[in-house]
Amino acid sequence: MVGLALALSASLCWGVADFIGGLQSRRLPLLVVILVSQASALAVLVLIVAVRAQGPPRAVHLLPAAAAGLAGMAGLMAFYRALAIGTMSIVAPIAATGVCVPVVVGIAGGERPATAQLAGILAAVIGVVLVSREPGAAPGRRELARASITLALVAALGFGSFAVGLRDSARYDVLWALVAARVPGVLALAVAFALVRPARPRFARAYVPLLVMGSLDLFANGLYAVATRHGLLSVIAVAASLYPLATVILARVVLGERVRRIQEVGIVAALAGIILIAAG
Repeated sequence: MVGLALALSASLCWGVADFIGGLQSRRLPLLVVILVSQASALAVLVLIVAVRAQGPPRAVHLLPAAAAGLAGMAGLMAFYRALAIGTMSIVAPIAATGVCVPVVVGIAGGERPATAQLAGILAAVIGVVLVSREPGAAPGRRELARASITLALVAALGFGSFAVGLRDSARYDVLWALVAARVPGVLALAVAFALVRPARPRFARAYVPLLVMGSLDLFANGLYAVATRHGLLSVIAVAASLYPLATVILARVVLGERVRRIQEVGIVAALAGIILIAAG
């Protein structure tokens, strides 16, 4: 129960952070949004580790987290771009289907998934297909919708890979695993920022939502990492992946987003698939 509660709390934090990130990505350059939010979260994390004054585990134990961090950062960039150009209520559930990745990794490692998990993967796939339908949409809008869905699928792969890699390193030390996961990604973003030189906000208050977003994301990652030590990965990963619910609700309440009936069916199918995977 402890692991499940932590995972659900992580999903709430991720969902709110993603909604904020989606809004900010529509107003500011993507590199600015991600670099500021992720760098600020890393600064807080490094401070916490320094105060704890406990050395890191062996470097080899942190390599999975470092690789996961790069995959997760790529997924995050794809996700926020998808949120910026697409419909949040559609993009978020598609990205959450990354929960299938831990299941596939488990199968490759010799695990035998339950029938419910296989049914869940099938439902998630059907959901993605249904939400991808844009009948009657204008050509320009249809192209943006397809691009956002493709980016959401890339995000799903990145998020699923992050979940697996972080789990492997968190066994040795949660905080150091989080540091190892963030440092490579933030460094890569800093290099890209220096090369691209995107426009920066003129007013300091524009950075506040980015700082809040980074803090929520960091807190969610910490909750998830601890949760993986108190429950089965299949259950924890799926519970944490319910974050689209918060994003969809906020998008409908705040932005007034509406989707077609067939897409609503697809959203329900995708979320049902996630729950079925957990039930397995």
